[in-house]
Amino acid sequence: MVKTIELVDGVVKMLDQTKLPREVVYVDCKDYRMVAKGIKDLWIRGAPAIGIAASMGIAIGAQEIKTDNYHDFIAGLEPVFQTLLETRPTAVNIQWAVDRTRKLLDARKNEPVDALKTFLNEEANRVLESDIEINKTIGKWGSQFIKDGDTIITHCNAGSLATGGYGTATGPIRVAVEQGKNIHVYADETRPVLQGCRLTSWELMEDNIPVTLITDNSAGAILRKGEINLAIVGTDRTVANGDVANKIGTYSLAVLCKENGVPFYVAAPLSSIDFSIPTGDLIPIEERGPEEVTHVFGCHIAPEGVKVRNIAFDVTPAKYVTGIITEKGVFRPEDLHTLNEPGADLESILLKV
Repeated sequence: MVKTIELVDGVVKMLDQTKLPREVVYVDCKDYRMVAKGIKDLWIRGAPAIGIAASMGIAIGAQEIKTDNYHDFIAGLEPVFQTLLETRPTAVNIQWAVDRTRKLLDARKNEPVDALKTFLNEEANRVLESDIEINKTIGKWGSQFIKDGDTIITHCNAGSLATGGYGTATGPIRVAVEQGKNIHVYADETRPVLQGCRLTSWELMEDNIPVTLITDNSAGAILRKGEINLAIVGTDRTVANGDVANKIGTYSLAVLCKENGVPFYVAAPLSSIDFSIPTGDLIPIEERGPEEVTHVFGCHIAPEGVKVRNIAFDVTPAKYVTGIITEKGVFRPEDLHTLNEPGADLESILLKV
């Protein structure tokens, strides 16, 4: 698998996914501002991956702060935090990375600032390594719902390119293949940025996993013909009641799956679950510039001056979600809140095949 991101000698090396699949290009981000630009401009995307990028951005941003005083050091990190938080509002993982950093530093407030800077570098790499292991665990839990001969549909890209490696939605697919199951994947193209077309189909082909690319508006016809056994998608933010924010078009696919009796699963690492928000109606939804709709690879395809609304994400209500696949197991949306309750008996509420 191609590396999405890594921190080497104080430089964040980020795969520029806007160039895929035509070119494999890495950008050297030498300060946190460039990391933020990479997140904003979609060089890197996918909730887990931008959480990792934020952790690395914080780590290299910390190196710029010239002080030996802990309180001045924390104050110097605030512009780093804010710059990263302002890049993309819907995915919760940047806030997760910031909150995690604050908590870790507070627990080490009596250590020298130089030691804290080293610690943040080490932690950023631990976040990357941990994400890969979490994805593999998600894959093991989710693969039990994939049978030999199944055809799976997915939307956008929640594969290795959207994470530290291995993938969330593609995790169960990869494990199923490793188990020797004969499966096939249908990838929605995912307008307007074509992540399913450019990224999902590319990385599955790279790993010799059978995949067929379809237009977004083909999904209903194919589901109605009974050609799909289950859907697995990722999430940028899932909230306490099980509502799921993901790439625009996910809601439509979930409704189509419900109508045609096809199970709809969401792969959600705990870092992308926001228990502070009760319902999906309160999730901030990013809207992006019109050029993503009016242009394709720099070519203007829409009438000059046409008005555009480019909504980047939608919210799928919990009633359309069969199960949420986490590193702790697979749960019904209505049981998701239990993961935030200390001492809860998770075994008793696991969704089983």
